[in-house]
Amino acid sequence: MLDKNGIARRIAREVRDGYYVNLGIGIPTLVANFVRDDIQVEFQSENGVLGMGPFPYEGEEDPDLINAGKQTITTLPGASFFDSATSFAMIRGQHVDLTILGAMEVAENGDIANWKIPGKMVKGMGGAMDLVASAENIIVAMMHTNKAGESKLLNKCSLPLTGVACVRKIVTNMAVLEVSPDGFLLRERAPGVTVEDIKKATEGRLVVPSDVPEMQF
Repeated sequence: MLDKNGIARRIAREVRDGYYVNLGIGIPTLVANFVRDDIQVEFQSENGVLGMGPFPYEGEEDPDLINAGKQTITTLPGASFFDSATSFAMIRGQHVDLTILGAMEVAENGDIANWKIPGKMVKGMGGAMDLVASAENIIVAMMHTNKAGESKLLNKCSLPLTGVACVRKIVTNMAVLEVSPDGFLLRERAPGVTVEDIKKATEGRLVVPSDVPEMQF
């Protein structure tokens, strides 16, 4: 199965030349490290940065340059900084071509829960609800199961929803899946992972084509 970097590397293949991309907190922030060098991509963070680059090397961090998850970042030539009002105007105005988010749960109809676990302290929802309400192209980066081994790809989300029927594609440590009218459509499997493994780890309806290729990087 893939690790977090493997998930990010696979998602990086979905990024196209000229895209404006919002990277959510967690695994999505790693995607900037794996985008092809021969394409031009503008990474946006809702705290007011456009033009993020890869994470800095140890010892080269600038504490004044951070993303929405308070991680230190680098910026590329031509990067710009602006206030939250401008940042969310960009998001709500649908000027972002691709949104990549983490999730605690995703339902077979595309519902997503990624901001709160009842009874546990959380810092807040951040920009997640604005992103899922405005974006038309949402990819979720997540582990297929939780720490207890229970599926995070469900018939119906049990946690408070962030957005309804908004997710288009999910990349996990086990598989690439698309949300279809019939459930999770299995498109690719991670190296060393079988279709049977994915079936056992998926609670929601899983649609399995006759041929499910291994992920390519």
